[in-house]
Amino acid sequence: MLIALAVNPRAAFGRARHAGRDAAAHFRAAGADVLLLCEDSYAGLARAVDRALDSGVDALVVVGGDGMVHLGLNALAGAGALPGARVEAGVADGAGAGTHAGAGAGDGIGGHVPLGIIPTGTGNDTARALGLPRRNLPAACERVLESLAGGGRMIDAGRVTAGGTSRWFAGVVSAGFDAAVNERANAWRWPRGTIRYQLAMLRELASFRAINYTVTADGESWQQGAMLISVANGQSIGGGMRITPEAVLDDGLLDLFIVSRVSRTGLLAVFPKVFSGRHVDHPAVHLRRVRKVELTAGNVVAYADGERVGALPLTIEVVPRALRVLA
Repeated sequence: MLIALAVNPRAAFGRARHAGRDAAAHFRAAGADVLLLCEDSYAGLARAVDRALDSGVDALVVVGGDGMVHLGLNALAGAGALPGARVEAGVADGAGAGTHAGAGAGDGIGGHVPLGIIPTGTGNDTARALGLPRRNLPAACERVLESLAGGGRMIDAGRVTAGGTSRWFAGVVSAGFDAAVNERANAWRWPRGTIRYQLAMLRELASFRAINYTVTADGESWQQGAMLISVANGQSIGGGMRITPEAVLDDGLLDLFIVSRVSRTGLLAVFPKVFSGRHVDHPAVHLRRVRKVELTAGNVVAYADGERVGALPLTIEVVPRALRVLA
């Protein structure tokens, strides 16, 4: 059994490289062969992962946060896309190299190669949605091994297309206030951890204005004034902000989340409630289950799994049972 173990040296601000060595030692002690992939940049790591998948592995395991899940998902999509489909599987700006196309006959993304996660990032929202151990590396490694022996679990994935390029996401696509917060937080080197996202949110709030969107959901179009729109496969963003608390990873649907036009004070009142999911009762919050969404707005940048996608317009669709995960 050969495991490709891809390590993000920047996840949790450097702790992941040590975690990668520990995870490799755990897998080797269990009898697995490990190809440890450590690079100084996301682009270099994406190329190393591509080479490993091309050479043949039994599993791809990523060590890091949601950005590493994003990298792994898109690498698997490029290595062997959905049966009968041809897609471009790109890794978002800052999370990997350029795009590449792939097609092949397999059971979901990457054929039979599953994706494992050792969560050591800041947010770990995909790991949270999968119920993976997030503060116990040995337990996370054991979960990977147990699931690999059992065949893993099939979950849905989202595909977002913007500017003629498609890429995949496991968690959430954000376009609006939350994406602007991501943009600001990513530009800061301090503070570290989830507090950086929360402080960026407060700073962005001072100047943010409502956005005029055109939304098309499963063929129905309307104009929408909103503070933000997210399209979710998972439940949370920003390290546990449960924007779509009822989202299910394998129901064949995405959850459209809209916060309509409110004052800054009103928006500030909504956001603290998302950690518990109590925001869903706020009159400005609208939730709807969809299969395909098109979003158009001026001067709005979208993020997927916390990684920059680019400017709207974009199209987002669900691909049921696309990814085999070790969870």
